[in-house]
Amino acid sequence: MAERRRHAEISGGGFAGLTAAAALARMGWSVRVHERAPELRTEGAGIVLWNNSLQVLDKIGAIHDLMTDSMTPPAYETRMNNVIQSQETLDGIRWRTMTRPHLYETLLLAARESGAEVVAGSEVVSATADGRISFANGETAEADLIVGADGVGSAVRDSLGVPLKRERSRDGITRFLVPRRKAELQVLEPDTEWDNVIDFWNLDPRVLRVLYTPANDKELYIALMSPAADADGSRVPIDLDLWTSVFPQLAPVLEVAAETPGKYYGYQTTRLDYWTDGKVALIGDAAHAMCPALAQGAGCSMQNAWTLAVAATAAADGDLPDALKQWERLERPITDRTQDKSQWYADTREMAKGGQFTGDSVEAALYNPTDPNRHEVHAS
Repeated sequence: MAERRRHAEISGGGFAGLTAAAALARMGWSVRVHERAPELRTEGAGIVLWNNSLQVLDKIGAIHDLMTDSMTPPAYETRMNNVIQSQETLDGIRWRTMTRPHLYETLLLAARESGAEVVAGSEVVSATADGRISFANGETAEADLIVGADGVGSAVRDSLGVPLKRERSRDGITRFLVPRRKAELQVLEPDTEWDNVIDFWNLDPRVLRVLYTPANDKELYIALMSPAADADGSRVPIDLDLWTSVFPQLAPVLEVAAETPGKYYGYQTTRLDYWTDGKVALIGDAAHAMCPALAQGAGCSMQNAWTLAVAATAAADGDLPDALKQWERLERPITDRTQDKSQWYADTREMAKGGQFTGDSVEAALYNPTDPNRHEVHAS
């Protein structure tokens, strides 16, 4: 008689859920992903991935597709009042920029090619520690493992009554995906390397910031930061006169952003008392949403999705709850420290000084969650 395949139900078809689905399916699980949105797509503009998530993409067979429409910029440049503070080439750190839709399509393809079923318009409303998941249409299902990857408003997490704390910061951002317009930018500043990521800061007399991130040859990701209390700086559609008065060299791309729909998002950090309960594990923003200062929200989500799949696969059926607790004990500390550092940067605006990609700021970026000896290596 053939051995029964273990089954996983995943709530949430975002980066964390799709990564977990691809990993589990490749490890022999039957997997079903539930995305409550009627269509399988992602919101947002651009994203930066570091070594921790790129290692996971290697393992789930997605790295080739990812590389086709993404790039590694020559440097990360930081400016204050248009004076260059640092140009970090990030030697020895593996990283990649891209659009969020490109990453999403890459992960969706990887999940499906691994054998996972991904269902749109399927809303999860609750889960129980003994492995029962319930849906908005009244149906239920049983699973050996339930993964709550359903975002900051996680129904799985809230149905289990997991205590949480949210920390909010004074700043927030509006994200846009616009054409590169590199030739026009070079006319305004011919000596600038417009393939760099450029972090434009202005703190006095007004706090405004533009993070300029080339995503590929044709598309540019720009994130406009301002305090939530600044009604004009946080307004959407953006106040074009305000932003171009502070960053006149970015006028060609800011003009497009002013005509592009967007939403201002305040920075926040979500911390849970625990990530697991019985056969249920929480990952991604459902468990550890963080400020975007270190660009590790998706990175930590993907690394935890992979390590969760490894831990669950290695556990015997009856040992899964204990294995999940052990997984959290081993993997959570680096995510906690990344949240702390991201929150600190958001609170202090220290990134405006430049030169930040050193020491504990790159702990997560250098982490390899696929290395079986990672905890020994990391401890040393």
